[in-house]
Amino acid sequence: MAALVVAVLVAAVLVGAEAQCPAPSALRTANGTRICAQLYTDNSPYYDQCCGGSVLVVDCGADVPYMPHNWSATISSLVVGTRCELTVWSRAGKKGKSRRFGAGTVPRLQEVQRGLFGNWNNAIRGYYCKCN
Repeated sequence: MAALVVAVLVAAVLVGAEAQCPAPSALRTANGTRICAQLYTDNSPYYDQCCGGSVLVVDCGADVPYMPHNWSATISSLVVGTRCELTVWSRAGKKGKSRRFGAGTVPRLQEVQRGLFGNWNNAIRGYYCKCN
């Protein structure tokens, strides 16, 4: 019976190890430079498995009206660093709907409303990020 309990605990830890959103205060490069935000291509119905897939690192002061190649309309999760603010647009060239995200984690952009019928999952086509 004890072996079964240990196996279940190990399986639970491994499931959560696939992906997990970092804390906003942990957004730093290897040399300690501050990161404004991190954008992720994958999310999950399970919050502890969000912030997966490819990662786009956003530097403080980054002003990107057109997403880099292969990144437009692919963002599903994001984390904004402490004392930073990320503004996103639903159309390229800083057009369409806009939304500001303060410091924190958004594991599932599909839960963030964009207008009456839409959401922000796979909708970001430009951004500006600033830090204080």
